[in-house]
Amino acid sequence: MLHLAAPILEVENLQVRFSTPEGVVEAVNGVSFAVGEGETLGVVGESGSGKSQIFMTVMGLLAANGTATGSVRYRGRELIGMPKRELNTIRGGKMGMIFQDPMTSLNPYLTVRRQLTEVLVQHKGMSEREATDAAIGMLDRARIPEPEKRIHQYPHEFSGGMRQRVMIAMAMLCKPDLLIADEPTTALDVTIQAQIIELMKELKEISRTAIVLITHDLGVVAGLSDRVMVMYAGRIMEAGSVRDIFYDPQHPYSRGLLNSMPRLDEARAEALETIAGQPPNLQRLPPGCPFRPRCPYAFERCELELPLLRDIGEPGRAKACHLERLP
Repeated sequence: MLHLAAPILEVENLQVRFSTPEGVVEAVNGVSFAVGEGETLGVVGESGSGKSQIFMTVMGLLAANGTATGSVRYRGRELIGMPKRELNTIRGGKMGMIFQDPMTSLNPYLTVRRQLTEVLVQHKGMSEREATDAAIGMLDRARIPEPEKRIHQYPHEFSGGMRQRVMIAMAMLCKPDLLIADEPTTALDVTIQAQIIELMKELKEISRTAIVLITHDLGVVAGLSDRVMVMYAGRIMEAGSVRDIFYDPQHPYSRGLLNSMPRLDEARAEALETIAGQPPNLQRLPPGCPFRPRCPYAFERCELELPLLRDIGEPGRAKACHLERLP
């Protein structure tokens, strides 16, 4: 796979396991990639594909029953096993994260001002007055009307779209090198989704922040990402530029995801295509290729041998499939 010159984030052979009463859950299985300055990487896949767990590990936010092996480096510094005090100087300050649900991510008992200024006081050493002024300025850039007034309100006084803008403003306040956005447009209507995508584009252009966009929505990926990583059963199935993945998918799973998307530029007389079957049980992954039970092109080798991620064509283009080329 393509490794960028002087990447902000490098992940190599990451494996994440969770111990449960029913057995070990293999959530992430040997994932490697890099993210460069000013780049947006889209990470897509069905629920349970491991995409969120990769970045919870990056942020040092694994659940108590989780363990991670491999390497996660921020500008060359190893994050796995880093003492919490040292890690806290990086996350929030150098790396920000927007979580899936802004209503549960924002503290309902604290004003927006208190939640925004805390990160600046803690990571930048600002006074409360300086932090408040900076927070108002960021809310204004996030297109929240009357920010001087609204900063003193509580999260329940904001709509879903406005709460998501507050979360983006909070994540961007310290001007992080890397912003991880986990399903940033979930549960928002399409008009608000478009506004949130546009806002993230603007902030990226202004600050050169690298963005990792975790989503199941391929439309959101197309609107914001430079490169795409398709995840399934904790593994990378395919990686490449947005154009490569959208116009010439080379993994059956990538093609299945794209074919199951409704499109406004096509008149469809027939029903949307679906991917047959269900994602695998991560406690009992099938032998060989994890996608084999659902793949219309599976053959004997797929059951006997796990396909490893390999470069195909130009640098940065890779897939984990035994087929040389999709039919």
